[in-house]
Amino acid sequence: MAKVLMKGNEAIAEAAIKAGCLHYFGYPITPQTEIAEYMAKRMPKVGGLCLQAESEVAAINMIYGAASSGTRCMTSSSSPGISLKSEGISYIVGCDLPCVILNVQRGGPGLGGIQPSQADYYQATKALGHGDMHLFVLAPSSVQEMAELTSEAFDIADTYRIPVLILADGALGQMMEPVDFDLIKKREDIPEKDWAACGHEGKRKKNIITSLFLNPEELENSVLARYEKYKKIDENEVRYEKFMTDDADIVIVAYGITSRICKSAVTAARAKGIKVGLLRPITLSPFPSDELKKLSQTASKFLTVELNMGQMITDVKLAIECSKPVEFLGRTGGSIMTVDDVLAKIEEMGGNK
Repeated sequence: MAKVLMKGNEAIAEAAIKAGCLHYFGYPITPQTEIAEYMAKRMPKVGGLCLQAESEVAAINMIYGAASSGTRCMTSSSSPGISLKSEGISYIVGCDLPCVILNVQRGGPGLGGIQPSQADYYQATKALGHGDMHLFVLAPSSVQEMAELTSEAFDIADTYRIPVLILADGALGQMMEPVDFDLIKKREDIPEKDWAACGHEGKRKKNIITSLFLNPEELENSVLARYEKYKKIDENEVRYEKFMTDDADIVIVAYGITSRICKSAVTAARAKGIKVGLLRPITLSPFPSDELKKLSQTASKFLTVELNMGQMITDVKLAIECSKPVEFLGRTGGSIMTVDDVLAKIEEMGGNK
């Protein structure tokens, strides 16, 4: 298949269909509505179902049911809608069900605005539902990567029986770039879904999907088993990109659309003789803490650049055990910093030449 010029939202939808997603449930909210529109056109042609639910709460509970049957399913929303889904997401985690959830972030709190934001980092990585739980969180930085990581999200979800969150933003969702779907790789070792509640015709013991454990020991064992799974994920699935970090005195940490701005700023700073590099987390959970700790052995300063008031900075400080200074540059409300803004901050930090 040749490269196709697509919006980020459309690329995610097409990649989901190519990954075998047969059920999409959602509710329109800017800036991700194109996903539902695309699914409504394409799903019937592949024997799937696209349904606009009556609310975000209804949509996530439809995903709960579809995931229980073992089908590949997906929902998408933007920031306020993800908040509404949080209870259902916790139920899905508690039942160990695989699915894909997309958040194309907008400014907040509240209704905020429809411009790009990264202000849902805390929600995505720390508190996307009640209880001892978290999701696997992927952060694409291009339309091509949105397609690739969507396909990967389904494979990871099925491999570990977990919901996977793709954390994008309004800029990535709306921008148009070439996409080559032939570059998408698929896992070969995905386990059978022998746990699914999809009918058994009396040939096996029935499967029961539940997150309710009234016996405290049973609930504790369930949580402990899930955290053993998280441990395996931490060991095997951390992803990041390094750019000019080998001799960097200043290491910038940025993800998503912001990382692209930072990469240009790194190139500009290098042209001025400033030794600066970029570490881009692709998995926000699990976070690339080990790699940051390694970089702290040679770098003297760190800088997090985010479209929020400084949400990832704590994770960076923890990763390097507060051994080096960590500064912050951010914009909020839907505004995006420029390459010159980042370059000025680098020069202010006084990197070694």
